[in-house]
Order: sequence, then C-alpha cells, then structure tokens
Amino acid sequence: MTFSVHGLAVSRGIAIGRAVLVASSRADVAHYFVDAAKTDEEITRVRVARNAVIEEITRVQKELPKDAPHELAALLDVHLMLLQDELLISGVKHWITERHYNAEWALTTQYEIIARQFDDMEDEYLRERKADLEQVVERILRRMKGVPSPLQPQQVVRQAGASRKESQQGLLLDDTVDVPLVLVAHDISPADMLQFKQSLFAGFATDVGGKTSHTAIVARSMDIPAVVGARSASQLIEQDDWVIIDGDAGVLIVDPSPIILAEYGFKQRQGELERERLNRLRHTPALTIDGQRVELLANIEMPEDTLGAVAAGAVGVGLFRSEFLFMGRESKGLGKLPDEEEQYLAYRKAIEGMQGLPVTIRTVDIGSDKPLDGRGKAQDTHLNPALGLRAIRWSLADPPMFLTQLRAILRAAAHGQVNLLVPMLAHASEIRQTLVLIDHARAQLDNKGIAYGQVRLGAMIEIPAAALTLKLFLKYFDFLSIGTNDLIQYTLAIDRADETVSHLYDPCHPAVLRLIAETIAECNAQGKGVSVCGEMAGDVSMTRLLLGMGLRSFSMHPSQILAVKQQVLRADAGKLAIWAAQVLASDDPAALL
Repeated sequence: MTFSVHGLAVSRGIAIGRAVLVASSRADVAHYFVDAAKTDEEITRVRVARNAVIEEITRVQKELPKDAPHELAALLDVHLMLLQDELLISGVKHWITERHYNAEWALTTQYEIIARQFDDMEDEYLRERKADLEQVVERILRRMKGVPSPLQPQQVVRQAGASRKESQQGLLLDDTVDVPLVLVAHDISPADMLQFKQSLFAGFATDVGGKTSHTAIVARSMDIPAVVGARSASQLIEQDDWVIIDGDAGVLIVDPSPIILAEYGFKQRQGELERERLNRLRHTPALTIDGQRVELLANIEMPEDTLGAVAAGAVGVGLFRSEFLFMGRESKGLGKLPDEEEQYLAYRKAIEGMQGLPVTIRTVDIGSDKPLDGRGKAQDTHLNPALGLRAIRWSLADPPMFLTQLRAILRAAAHGQVNLLVPMLAHASEIRQTLVLIDHARAQLDNKGIAYGQVRLGAMIEIPAAALTLKLFLKYFDFLSIGTNDLIQYTLAIDRADETVSHLYDPCHPAVLRLIAETIAECNAQGKGVSVCGEMAGDVSMTRLLLGMGLRSFSMHPSQILAVKQQVLRADAGKLAIWAAQVLASDDPAALL
C-alpha cells in the first residue's frame, strides 16, 4: 500500500529505487549484570571495539580521494575526537565497575547521559553533534557484535540487490548491481558517506537531522537528493521497498503505484534535462531582462573548493568560511590552531584558484561553545551558547590568535583581490576594537618588512541590532554581507534545527524581510556593496524577491549558482521592484511569492 513520510528537504532532486535499510544498533542491546571478576573483561571488549573503529576511520581518512567533499574529512575528525573523549571512556568504565553493567549496556547508558547534555545546548551546531556521538556509539556496538560496516559494497548487494522473494530463496541475480538503490537510515555517519559516494545509491533519507546536520551538508556538496528529519522512516519502510525520495518537497513515497512511479519517473527525467540546460548557462553573463548586472558568487570552506566555484561560473568567492581551517586538527597531528604561515598558504591557494576573481575571507566564526580541539571545554556551561562567546567576540577575546589570522589574510591579499569580512558585529566598541587590531596587524607586518596587500573591509549583518544601526556600520565598512541564516534565527527566536519549532523558522516573516530590504536599500543609497550569503541566496524561490529589493550580489554553494542564474536571466528587475514593495507591505508575504 502506498504511503508517504514527510521530512526536511535538504538536497534537491528525485531519486527512485529499492530501499537499503541501516537499522539502529542500539535497538537490540542486551541488558544484564556481570560478575565482579569479569568487569575487566567487559572493559577490554569496549576498548578493543573502540580501537578498531578508530583504526577504521583513520584508514578511511588516509584513503580519501582528492575530490572527496572537505566537509567529510572535517566530520571524520569530529568522530575521532568523540571516540577519544574522556567523558565517554570514563563513563563506560564507571557503569561496568560500579554497577556491573555488561559492556553494551554501559556504553548505551553513557551515550544517553551525554546525549541529554547535547539536547540542552542552545547552539544548533553543537546539538547536531549529538548525531555524530550516536553514530560513534553504533559503530562500536557493531564491532562488539562482529557486524561489518553497513555500507560495505558486498553487503549492499546482499541486502538490496534482489527482490524480497529472491532474497528469501537465497538467490542473487547477476544484474542486481543495476538495480537503483536508496539508503534509509536512522542517520548516516561521515565514514559511511564516503562509501555512499562510491556506491550505487541514488539518494538517501534519515530519521533525524536538520538543514545544518552533516548528512544535509554532505548531500548538498555532492548534489544528491536527500530528505532528513523523516522521524520514523527507517521503522515504517521495509527492506527492498520501492521508495521515491523527493528532495524538492521533502517527501518519501513508499511502494508507489504504477501511476505515481511513472509520474515521478517523468519528473526525474525532466530534472536531468533541466540540469543539462543549466550547464549551458555557465559562461552566460548574469544580466536581467532590463540589463541589470548581478554578481553570482560562491561560498567555500576550503581552498580546493575554488575548482567547483570556477566550474560553476562564479564571478568570485563571496564567503570563505575560514573556521574550517581551525577544526579537527589534533587528530591530524597539526597542532591546536593553524599558524600564520599555514593560513597564509591556504588563503593564497584560494586566491590563486579563483584566477584573479575577488575572494571574500570571513574571519573565524567559532567560539568557546564549539568543539575546537579542547579550546572549548566540555565542563563549561552556557545557558545560551549561540548568544555567547563566538565569532568576532571570540576573536576579540584572543587578540594573538586574531592578529595571526589578520596578518595571514593581509599577506595573502598581495596575490589578488581580497575582501575581509567580520562576523557577528553588533556594537560600536566591537567595530573600533576590530579596526584597531587590523591596523596593528599591518604595523606588525611593516615592522618585519613583510609585503601585504590592500583589503576591502566588510561586516556581516546577522544580528537584528546590526540591521537596525546600519548607518553606524556604513561609516566604517566598505560593504555588508547579510547572513540570513542567523538573522532569521535571532529575529524570530527560532532554532531551525529543532524539529519541534522548525515550522516557525520563516524566511518570509515580515520582520525578517523588512530588515533585509532596509539593509539593501541603505547600502544602495550610500553606494556601498551589499550581498546575501545565507541559504536564502541559493533559494530560487527567493531570487525574484531579492532582486526586487535591489540586491545585485548573491553568494551561495557552487551547485546552486546555475539555477539562480536562470532566475536572474528571466527577471525584469524594474517590474520586480514594484512587486517587491507590495510583498513587503503585506501581512502575509509568503502568499504573494
């Protein structure tokens, strides 16, 4: 019988195939007590399994292909850090030695304790790391049971290659490798995602996760249809069911009728044709019908991403998230923070990779509440970490670290056009402190006789207070960049990663649109540059409205550039301005889009 499961659409496209289920290893954990004489044996079982998982992930890291998404490498580092976390290790030993729990029970008990701590965290990035912890625990449990990794190629064929009837008969057809497969799981680990990329899977769906979860991030970077947060999908869907993953609508359709299957097959073919048509636009200038030139820029995390940006026809990098250089370093033996030379070489590589096009480098957007190799301590408690010591606040609290980054960026600017972007500013005092440190970094380079280049200075508008004091910002900065993700979250007091309130996370809320429109209008009036670099920039349903507001610079993931360019080429900016004014005046803007 046909039924549907709804979740969050995180990566566009249609995937149709047989379901491969990856069940949760914690669902059937045995619970029993062990004799005191056997506690050491139980501890050894956990330690051996954990070490085996560490070796497995380390091996995967070494075998990562050059074209593997950089997000994947960073998330593998997170898993290694969690595997070596003292809180997890000591907790398991406690339950075994003090309560005489068997090893599996002790491990899952400690997981539940740590998981509750993650649930209480305000910061969405930290809360998403609960999923990483769960995956780490499940991998250990699999090792203790002697169960192989769920995405080994031979297991994939064995699980989903044949029909349910054929599987029951123990048969395996020669043509099973041609059967389209989709993955359905409670969640998918970064290590498994690497095998996912190299396997037969056409798409995936998970019970948990939000738009910022690692599964969503990697799916978008790989441009694979995906739905996350589908709650009980892995329990409702059976092995080898036919499943349609609608990454546009965030819906899974299970056991579709022939009519529905034909309809989505047509949509899938239309999507493939649309991609081919979009590829023809790569070298077409982004001009509206009435001749308005629009900048379509790329968001990147690592210097290697410039290859994809140039291939997609980006006219520059609108956001280089420098914090990815700072994350997951201890497990690689690289030290706690990248030094000046390492950062300089990374920024220079990105600048040279863009072949003379401008690169906007955002200073590190991370804080003491985020897992940065021990600098953010687990024992620290923050009632609202997302509102705490992060982004520029963290940088200003650590001037030596900040000056190191500023010197590296200034030195890299000698090799091309560089814009320096500062995140999460809200106060005049923060602006003044930042400018003083930038001048100090220049003076340090002058004193050492080291060459550096000129940079344009910009500020992120992602706090409502900043959006309401634009004239102050425009006194000091050459351009502004609107970070819509945080601006929406802070304006509406909604955590978009929280499934219980995610329906209230509304980019079209009148207050949000007003802040964005007023920021664009004020920058245009003063002749200052302004761009949008949040998810809204790559959302084709918002392109016309942003153009109507007067926005002429969009920065997004490279995979989204061509679809947005198509919208630009079809738009008449003059007419859209009249329509946008009506949308802004409406109590229900979404109804007019």
